[in-house]
Amino acid sequence: MTDVERQTELDAIGAEVATCTRCRLHQTRTMAVPGEGTAATEVVFVGEGPGFNEDRQGKPFVGQAGTLLSELLGAVGWSREEVFITNVVKCRPPENRDPEPDEIAACAPFLTRQLAALDPALVVTLGRFSMARFNPGARIGQVHGTFRPADPESGAPDALTFSMYHPAAALHQGSLKATLFRDMEGVPQALVEARKLRSSKPGSAGESAAAIGSEGAAIEPGAAIEPGAAIEPAPTAQPDPLSEVSADRAETPSTQAIFSSADGLAQSAKPVERVDIAAESDPTDQLGLF
Repeated sequence: MTDVERQTELDAIGAEVATCTRCRLHQTRTMAVPGEGTAATEVVFVGEGPGFNEDRQGKPFVGQAGTLLSELLGAVGWSREEVFITNVVKCRPPENRDPEPDEIAACAPFLTRQLAALDPALVVTLGRFSMARFNPGARIGQVHGTFRPADPESGAPDALTFSMYHPAAALHQGSLKATLFRDMEGVPQALVEARKLRSSKPGSAGESAAAIGSEGAAIEPGAAIEPGAAIEPAPTAQPDPLSEVSADRAETPSTQAIFSSADGLAQSAKPVERVDIAAESDPTDQLGLF
């Protein structure tokens, strides 16, 4: 799929979201918030749902939490224009309450289609509701700052996911701001590992039960990945003619890894080098206020 085709599909999804009445949230919204960013990216950020400012403007992460997200992106040399940003639910829950399970289910097909169009190498989850979509059963306090294969049912079966706290959490608990910036340092390395995974994966569309590691090894969904660990070769499978390799979209420069410890908590990482995420072919939970 070309970038033009990706954008066309994203626009079509956005038009459907704008008039959606699948759940009760449409009754109280001002504007639906499909998401925004470039169709050429390899990285998608997924939050929980629109807040007050997003509901008024129809854009994701434009309030205080959005300002912090922009700062986090800037810390690794990226900008909002180089990624795609969306949410699990596309309309604001009243008073910024948690989205209900039926609301999440009603909106799920939109996110699935966005992910199918973008085919990201890396999905960065912001908060526990987003994390649960891609890694069910995980606890954010244990897995933040680590990356692992996405659940095959998430809509991004060939992606790695990197778990982070929602930026809104840091607005209520100041100590989490340093955690967010420390975790963000690991995102570029997660993208590098995702590119390795995709470029070396020979599996077919029906073989999404296990991702393929950087040396061709099977990685079970939900297993945390520690860069540099020894990996046993996996059996060779037939190539999938429908799959796209994200390494074809961008170069893979070296960067400093962030490692996950045995208890799942992220360790400190050295400052990372910038990792370009634009295509070569084309120049907690969460706590209100997001």
